[in-house]
Amino acid sequence: MEMNRRSPHRFAVRPFHEKSTAGLSRRELLRRSANGFGAVALSALLRDPAYSKGVLTTGFHHRPRAKRVIFLYMDGGVSQVDSFDPKPRLARDHGRRFGTKIEPTQFDNIGSTLKSPWEFRPYGQDGTLVSDMFPHIGRCIDDICLVRSMVSEFSEHQTANYFLHTCFGVQGRPSIGAWVGYGLGTENRSLPGYIVINGGLIPSGGLDNFGNSFLPATYQGTIFRPGDKPVANIEPRELTAESQLSKLRLLRKLDRGVLERFGESDALESAIANYEVAYRMQMSVPDVVSVNSESHATRKLYGLESDFEPTRIFATQCLVARRMVERGVRFVELTCPRIQGCDRWDAHVRLRKNHGDNARAVDQPIAGLITDLKNHGLLDETLIVWSGEFGRTPFAQGSDGRDHSPFGFSIFLAGGGVKSGFVYGATDEFGYRAIENKVSMYDLHATILHLLGLDHERLTYRFSGRDMRLTDVHGEVVHDLIA
Repeated sequence: MEMNRRSPHRFAVRPFHEKSTAGLSRRELLRRSANGFGAVALSALLRDPAYSKGVLTTGFHHRPRAKRVIFLYMDGGVSQVDSFDPKPRLARDHGRRFGTKIEPTQFDNIGSTLKSPWEFRPYGQDGTLVSDMFPHIGRCIDDICLVRSMVSEFSEHQTANYFLHTCFGVQGRPSIGAWVGYGLGTENRSLPGYIVINGGLIPSGGLDNFGNSFLPATYQGTIFRPGDKPVANIEPRELTAESQLSKLRLLRKLDRGVLERFGESDALESAIANYEVAYRMQMSVPDVVSVNSESHATRKLYGLESDFEPTRIFATQCLVARRMVERGVRFVELTCPRIQGCDRWDAHVRLRKNHGDNARAVDQPIAGLITDLKNHGLLDETLIVWSGEFGRTPFAQGSDGRDHSPFGFSIFLAGGGVKSGFVYGATDEFGYRAIENKVSMYDLHATILHLLGLDHERLTYRFSGRDMRLTDVHGEVVHDLIA
C-alpha cells in the first residue's frame, strides 16, 4: 500500500486524481477544461475515496466484519441497575444508608440505597436477566452482545456527550460518524454518508456532537427528521426542472470563478459537492423515508401502530434507519423522541415515570429493528450500538430519582461481527463501579472501527502539525466482544 505522507489520507492508497492530473494544478485544469464546473465536480468526486476507488476496498486495514453502523443514542443516561444489570443487594439495602464509598456526584442531594422498581426476568438460551422495562429487547437477547462494564470520564451531560461522540470531553473534535465517512467513503452517491435522524431531542452540546471539525466538511452529520419531509427543500420550489437546472448552472459558474481566482478551498469544494448531493437527494430521499410502502406486518413489528406517539416516532426512525443502511448509508444515528413530562433519560426525579415512558418509546422499535435486519439478511453486516453518555447511581437523588454515574454502566451491541447472546464485564454488588473487564469509551470506539475494517491507530488526519485520530493516544480493541 503506497503511503502519501503529505496527504492527510495517511492510511489510504494514493488517490487516483493525483496520478491522472500529473503536471496540472487544479486551477490550470479548470482553465483548460471545456466544461469548467464539470471539472470541479469531477475533482470533488475524485477526491472522495469512495468514488475514485469504488468503495475503498483497497483502503481497509483488515477484513471488515460490518459495513455500516446504526447508533441508538439514549440521551440522558439510562440506569444500568434498572435495565440490564440486576443487583439483589439494592433490594436488601433499600432505604438504608448506601453501603460503600460515594464518588463525587453531579448534585449534592444524595439519598439512601434505592432498589429498582422493575423486576428482572430471564431471557434467551442462557437466561440473561433483563428488566421488565425492556420485554421486547429481552426477547432479542440471543442476538445481543451486552456490556455491563462500560465507563466514562465525565459525569456532566455536555462533556460526556462530546466524549461519547468524539472521544474528547470538549467541543471541537470530529464525531465518530465523520471519522467513519472519512475512512470508508460512501456507498450511495445520492445520500449523505452520515445521517442523524432527530426524533426531537438534540443532545446537550448541540450539533457539535455530529460535526466534522478539522475533517473535510463533506463528512459532517446531516440532520433528518422522521416523516415525509425530513429535510428542508426536499421538494423543488421551481415550477419546472429546467428552471432549477438554470439556477444550478449559475451557481456552477459563480463557484468556478471563485475557484479559478483563489484556488483550492475545502469549504467551497465541499459546498459544491453538497450541491450535487442535494440535487440527487431530491430524487432519493422521498423513496428512502417512505415507510408507507412497507408491509402491514413490518409496520406492526416496529410499533408504528402503537397508541403511544413517542413509540410511533421512534419506530419511524428505526424503520427509516433500516432503509438507509440497505441503501448504503455508512453511519446512521438516532436521537430520542421528546416525551411530555420527561427530560430525556435524565431521571433526577420520578425514576419510574421517566424511565418507564422512555423505555416504552424505544423498546419495541429497537427489537423490531434487530428482527427486521435479521430477516433481511442485513444484521451480520450492520453494527447496532445502544448507549447513553453514562449510567446512574444505585442510591437515590432525593427520594425517587438517580444522579449521573460514569463509573460502571451498561450498553449493548448487535450484529456486525460481535458475539451474540453474550454478556461481558461486571459491576460491583451495588451496580456502582465496573470491577471486571472495564471498557473505556476509547476501547468502544477502537472496537467499532475495527469491526468496520479500520485500525484506530492508523486512521489519522494531519492537522495543526499532528496526526490526529479518533481515539487520540488511547484505546484497545476489545477482541473478547468479537465473534
